[in-house]
Amino acid sequence: MTPSTPGHQAWAERTRNRLDSVIDSDRWRAPKEFDALGPQGLLNEAAVVSFASNDYLGLSMHPAVIAAAHVALDRWGTGAGASRLVTGSRPVHSQLEVALADWKGTEAAVCFPTGFAANLGLISVLGGPGVRILSDELNHASIIEGCRLSKADLAVYRHADVDHLAELLEASTRSATPTMVITDSVFSMDGDLAPVEAIADLCRRHGAILMLDEAHAILGPRLPAGLTDDPDLMLVRMGTLSKALGSMGGFVAASRDIVDLLINLARTYIFTTALTPADAAAALAALRIVRSPEGEALMARLTALVARVAGPEHPSPIVPIILGSEARAIAASRDLLDEGLWVPAIRPPTVPPGTSRLRITLSAAHTDAQVNQLVKTLDHLIGPPNRPGA
Repeated sequence: MTPSTPGHQAWAERTRNRLDSVIDSDRWRAPKEFDALGPQGLLNEAAVVSFASNDYLGLSMHPAVIAAAHVALDRWGTGAGASRLVTGSRPVHSQLEVALADWKGTEAAVCFPTGFAANLGLISVLGGPGVRILSDELNHASIIEGCRLSKADLAVYRHADVDHLAELLEASTRSATPTMVITDSVFSMDGDLAPVEAIADLCRRHGAILMLDEAHAILGPRLPAGLTDDPDLMLVRMGTLSKALGSMGGFVAASRDIVDLLINLARTYIFTTALTPADAAAALAALRIVRSPEGEALMARLTALVARVAGPEHPSPIVPIILGSEARAIAASRDLLDEGLWVPAIRPPTVPPGTSRLRITLSAAHTDAQVNQLVKTLDHLIGPPNRPGA
């Protein structure tokens, strides 16, 4: 459509210039349709195995999870129809929140339609003018946006650097500023762990609230016994329903007062339609599996597959292979796809310039043959010295 007024023409030109800038910087992206149930399916009509999903336990295709969603669809329909504070709450939402609180060892939990919405709502409510936020430099984009929206005083500490964090907390203590420390427990692009126990100890000593984003923490880090009910530590745990639980949504598990505060003040809870009943039911069924002997077996299998690709010391299902240049990462991803293996190239702005990489994610749903093919192909294309644990 050709713009008809100078104002419209200016906007069209602005939009086109921004698109051209993305293209010229070789950062153009578009969704790729993947016709699949689980890690294997069709991409552009070619059979491929995906090593890019966060469905770490393969629960999105578990018969009990699918059946629970079907039952919810038949009982409540496809959508909640309104926000939770209007007419959007269904019994399954409350059942899921009770189960999540029990799983995380907290007094209460509250669900949001996405993990991104959970972080935005949580940080904007607990932050704000007069509050200081200390955030790890590699925290997820949803945390970064939540910090911006909160209008709190923000300081970014060096990645997983407990000494730097201690310096910042000392400054907060001297100024008597209410302070919140925020960290991913597993970092989504590097697959490494935050030093949670050391951070919790600092927060305890300085009276800071600790927010943990546990979206990717299926294999750890495990919190020490008693940490969730330590009277000297205020702990807030955020997680997702869309990764290891194979459904959709996010949640916050915390004290009853914090959860009630979120229900009453979090705009991403108040002003959006509730999580669909089918998603809630699927997540509840998945959580029951995770906490069962079957779930323990799935996690043991996932641990073994991670060790096969990245070595026994690697702590998460996220295995990065840092190649440096964007061109090299894109070429490696393309070569793997030619072999029927879909491993995405991750490049700026998702990661810093010069650290473009392949990001492998493993699932208990992968077969031994699929993982063996991945390892063999990586060794051929990149070489064992470039793989973690090789």
